[in-house]
Parts: sequence; structure tokens; C-alpha cells
Amino acid sequence: MAKNYNYNYAFVFYDVSEKRVQKVFKICKKYLFHFQNSVFRGEITPSKLIRLKNELKSVIVDEEDFVCIIKLMNDNVFGEEFIGKKDVESGESLFL
Repeated sequence: MAKNYNYNYAFVFYDVSEKRVQKVFKICKKYLFHFQNSVFRGEITPSKLIRLKNELKSVIVDEEDFVCIIKLMNDNVFGEEFIGKKDVESGESLFL
């Protein structure tokens, strides 16, 4: 029997047709923090993750669109580094 995990943090990346971009954006915005362009991330309960996936499935066209959901146990299990013009969360410049 497969073990079920309760994921509490997720990243969502998508590449969808222009016709559906706004719908996918609005769905992701309901559940996660908008990080950059077509990338969302944040804490999410297992039940909300299921709702997010179901809503996305109802909007996208499998043959044309791509959505990737990376699920993590919590926000402490990955490293993160910003390089570039701006730190998305604080708005501070990151000149390295």
C-alpha cells in the first residue's frame, strides 16, 4: 500500500495558452502567493491542494497546456537564493 504524505508547501509553474492565462492566474492566486510571472508558491493545506488541482484541471486543455506542481512537506526543506534586480518579497535590490 502506498504511503500518503501531507504536503504543506507548493510551487506551481505553468505555461498555458493565452486564452486561459488569466483563468489559471486567478485560480493560483486564490491558493498561493504570486512569486514571478507564471510562478506561484506558498503554504497550502492538503485539502486546498486538491481543490487547486481540480480547478486547474477544469480550465486547462491537456493537449495544449502545461502545469507543474512541486509539493513539499514544509517551507524549511529547500534552499532559496535570489540573484537579479529585485527581491520579490521585500522589494529590495539584490546586487551581487
